[in-house]
Amino acid sequence: MTELLHNPKIKPEHLARKAIVYLRQSSDKQVRQNKESQLLQYAMAERVRALGWQEVEIINNDLGSSAGLAAAQREGFERVLSSVALGEVGIVGSREVSRLSRTDKDWCRLLEVCQIFGTLIADEQQVYDLNNLDDQLVLGIKGTLSVVELKVIRQRMLAGQEAKARRGELFKRLPIGYARDPVGKIMFHPDRRVCEAIQLVFAKFRELWSVRQTFQWFRDHDLELPVNPIQGTRLIWKLPSQSLIRDILRNPFYAGAYVWGRRPVTTLLVGGRLEKRQSAMRPAEECRVFIRDHHVGYIDWATYEENQRMIRRNSVNWEGDESMAAIRAGQGLLVGLLRCGHCGRKLHVRYWGGRGTHARYLCKGDYDDGGQYCIGLRRQLGRPVRRTRTIKGDRAIGGGSQSAGSRRTECRRHRSTCRPVPQARAIGV
Repeated sequence: MTELLHNPKIKPEHLARKAIVYLRQSSDKQVRQNKESQLLQYAMAERVRALGWQEVEIINNDLGSSAGLAAAQREGFERVLSSVALGEVGIVGSREVSRLSRTDKDWCRLLEVCQIFGTLIADEQQVYDLNNLDDQLVLGIKGTLSVVELKVIRQRMLAGQEAKARRGELFKRLPIGYARDPVGKIMFHPDRRVCEAIQLVFAKFRELWSVRQTFQWFRDHDLELPVNPIQGTRLIWKLPSQSLIRDILRNPFYAGAYVWGRRPVTTLLVGGRLEKRQSAMRPAEECRVFIRDHHVGYIDWATYEENQRMIRRNSVNWEGDESMAAIRAGQGLLVGLLRCGHCGRKLHVRYWGGRGTHARYLCKGDYDDGGQYCIGLRRQLGRPVRRTRTIKGDRAIGGGSQSAGSRRTECRRHRSTCRPVPQARAIGV
């Protein structure tokens, strides 16, 4: 009670309510390693008791939660605000005011609520009354400094990160099949089995020309591939997933190129709160840092670009600008070749009938977004298809006098003349 006798800001109405001590650390790593900081924050409860409070509540829900811009909602901080707004709190204590907030928005909310309900704020040195103009000014300056401090630290870290990336030296984890030599230079993995497994992925794709078929070949032959573990550094072997095959084929690192900033993070306003989200993956040449011939590659850059063109052609995404796709299973002769004359999307095929021999070509239009199909046409093998001017290349599907065998021959001839790589054999995705 010694400090209470010399602090006129603390009144009996404050002591009649409970005190809250708020604890926060920005990351799980700090929670695990910075134990001394936790002890100092917990010690704030003893200081509040020395000020005269008997009921002290410690809120530590936000240990491991950032208070920066676009951070996740802090349960503990919201609990502090609600308790103050209910008139249950006489003082809010924290070792540093920067623990309470790192954004102007949250800081102003806290000061406003504490001022309305007559709640004091305390740190390790002072007790502040928001109804006192000088205290309000000091807290405003401290809150601004805590916000600026975080921004300065972030800018320094990001600048250093980008400078290291522009030298081609920034790596979180090397892709599978690579390692560092004693001087830090990137080289092939010393395990020959790992290197041969990665080479086999590229060789099979060049043979099958389909991500799906390459994945299926590994699964059919029970061949395992090395993968990076979630924890630790030792590679593990397991049957590959289709996403693993796709990531290996799309990664420009295997072509000897270094890229950084391939999936930039954007800040969006969602439900009244800022959230950080990764954008779509950019092509290697459009990344913030792109260095060709940075290290030894499993394939050359020309082969990598050719692989990417084939992957895009095999995609059923209507936004692609290619005119061909992988040949797929089914009786339809023009699967992957037709596009809608209205919107440019690729036509999907569906089979119906007792034996599934009736092909129906559809443009989904805005159906996936709650709209309607754009256009559709159907045919039965051996019978002519309704001619329509809305489908590009209708002459390829219109000839009713042709037999099914002659149309198949003409379609195969059309596919072979349009494919850029003569030895390519795309057989489905």
